[in-house]
Amino acid sequence: MVDRNLLREFEVSDDELAAIVAGGDGTVDLDQFLSNGQSFEVGGIVSGKVIEIVGDQVVVDVGYKSEGLVPLNEWEDEPPPQPGESVEVLLEGMEDETGEIVLSRKKAHRMRAWEMVISKYHEGDVVKGKVTRKIKGGLLVDIGVNVFLPASQVDIRRPSDIADYIDSDIECMILKIDEGRRNIVVSRRKLIEITREQQKKQLLAEIEPGQVRLGTVKNIADFGAFVDLGGIDGLLHITDMSWGRINHPSDMVKIDDQIEVMVLHVDKDREKIALGLKQKSASPWENVADKYPVGTRVMGDVVNVMSYGAFVKLEEGIEGLVHISEMSWTKRINHPSELVQIGDKIEVVVLGINKEKQEISLGMKQTQTNPWDQVAGKYPPGTMIEGTVRNLTNYGAFIEIEEGIDGLLHISDMSWTRKIGHPNELLEKGQRISCQVLNVDQERKRIALGLKQLRDDPWETDIPNRYEPNDVVTGKVTKLTNFGVFVELEPGLEGLLHISELADHKVDSPEEVVKVGDDIEVKILRVDRGERKIGLSRKKAHWTKGDEEGEEAEAAAATTAGIAKPESKDQKELKGGLGGGGPLFSMGGATTEEGETPNVAEESASAGAETALTPLVEPATNKEATAPGEPSENEQAS
Repeated sequence: MVDRNLLREFEVSDDELAAIVAGGDGTVDLDQFLSNGQSFEVGGIVSGKVIEIVGDQVVVDVGYKSEGLVPLNEWEDEPPPQPGESVEVLLEGMEDETGEIVLSRKKAHRMRAWEMVISKYHEGDVVKGKVTRKIKGGLLVDIGVNVFLPASQVDIRRPSDIADYIDSDIECMILKIDEGRRNIVVSRRKLIEITREQQKKQLLAEIEPGQVRLGTVKNIADFGAFVDLGGIDGLLHITDMSWGRINHPSDMVKIDDQIEVMVLHVDKDREKIALGLKQKSASPWENVADKYPVGTRVMGDVVNVMSYGAFVKLEEGIEGLVHISEMSWTKRINHPSELVQIGDKIEVVVLGINKEKQEISLGMKQTQTNPWDQVAGKYPPGTMIEGTVRNLTNYGAFIEIEEGIDGLLHISDMSWTRKIGHPNELLEKGQRISCQVLNVDQERKRIALGLKQLRDDPWETDIPNRYEPNDVVTGKVTKLTNFGVFVELEPGLEGLLHISELADHKVDSPEEVVKVGDDIEVKILRVDRGERKIGLSRKKAHWTKGDEEGEEAEAAAATTAGIAKPESKDQKELKGGLGGGGPLFSMGGATTEEGETPNVAEESASAGAETALTPLVEPATNKEATAPGEPSENEQAS
């Protein structure tokens, strides 16, 4: 083969060449001879013949003044070439430092392939190829030449790892062809979207609720799974996967699973479809009332424990709630986990069924005898018990008689004589004490206890015997009020010294005469057993009998003369502490229509003054465990 470039290099004229080729007779046409030659331009493809294989190089004659070398590894996926075999190679360079031209068979193949692809495909055409490898930003797909598939165009939802597609055969759509840079960009996503749009229109035209269809799980979330029905993804919610309890949708399905689902609802305008798995079988709630009538005892498995109770599985798809209040008759439970754990097998009683809401109320304590049913017989009034102080409130103390059974020791039943402001003055939590049962309200689950009832009432014998009217005794001022002074006669026993009995002159405020802590002499005016009160007088502590008779005579004379009385007979008796059985004091000022001073002390007492400040007022012993307006034991415990 003859190369015109070579002829030009040696400056051989056409005439000389023609004479040489013709052998002197001029019978061969030079143009015909040169038509078998090739153009040697760098970057062009030339044909050659394998001469030999030397080491890892293949010697190829392309008709140039020197042979070229092609690396043997360019036949790595093919049998080695044989001498005399024709090959196409790319001329990468003319002579190198060894005097040989540089050739590449692989690049020649790529160029031929590129020319073929350009001539065969156009933008928008669908091509099929094999994913060869992952590169920055996407994948390379071999469709005859390597084309670029961006990661964002691999699928509708970007996969977690696009390397999973390597060695897979896929179909793509050509998005762009850049001939100058020999670059092609393809998209698998675009092709899927076009296909799904066609499938979606067809699916929406024929899909109806109640149909059972085959789909592919495409994605899983905490709330459910998305199933591809062929053009549209439907939502299979976690609550529609099983009649029983499942913790996560992945417990039921996996990505790429082929599953049959029932169409529950179709919104064609919003293109949303709700799917169900459990609806393919009958609901176990259909005959639940017949299977588990109220009052039935049944064994179940604890499947979940919450702060408010425990869920118990009676059978697959049937669960009931044991509320924390239905776990024990007597134990104070802070959290259900104190009694049950997930996986426990327990006996429960059916308390109620709501078929519409698919709810069953269960009870654990109903499988045991209620200890409150035996309290009345076990602790009748008058019974002596020993218990532990469990809690203190401002109105009393709760005493634990036995586990879960508490009684209320009211503050008024702690002492016959001592004024107690708070139970912590006598008791502390955890203390063991003895009490007497005063009353049992089995229906309200309350027991009233008494501490002072363990000994006789000193007001019946002891106090009246030691303190009689007209006795003069010494006491200590403990409290000052606007209506008088409380005087401690002995530890735990106080009397009331009314402001009118402080001095012979009018006293506006007790602070003018005495102060807390003073030791003063007082005369006992009266001792009222029923009201448990002692009336005192300071101004009469050293009066003689004649002084008292003189005061009474002066009052009688004033009455006879028609002089307006400064105070009524009732008030006179009240101050003296001996008449009417009324309060020990009164407050002057206003007058009634008849001109008498009203009994303001009774008004003060009704407002809580006397009850709050007179330590000797004791309520009846046979009372309920909780006074009106006070919280119950359960309320206090909570």
